[in-house]
Amino acid sequence: MSYYVYILSTKRNNKLITYTGYTKDLKNRLLLHNTGKGAKFTRGSVWKLVFKKRFKFKNKALKFESLLKKKRSYKIKLLDEQRL
Repeated sequence: MSYYVYILSTKRNNKLITYTGYTKDLKNRLLLHNTGKGAKFTRGSVWKLVFKKRFKFKNKALKFESLLKKKRSYKIKLLDEQRL
């Protein structure tokens, strides 16, 4: 089984907003976020997947998700690398 850590982005009030999460089913999770059934923070916006990383083990995915949420500078670095 695979686990994914992902970053979504959207624009609110002309600001770029990101959301970080983890899931087993990335396609379904993005659908839930975009139909208002995902996390409360994501409701009411159209989200675009800007980063994903696959993990074999749930605990590794959760540790990486936690790192991204705690270290904003690391998340920004990852997103900048994606734009290259």
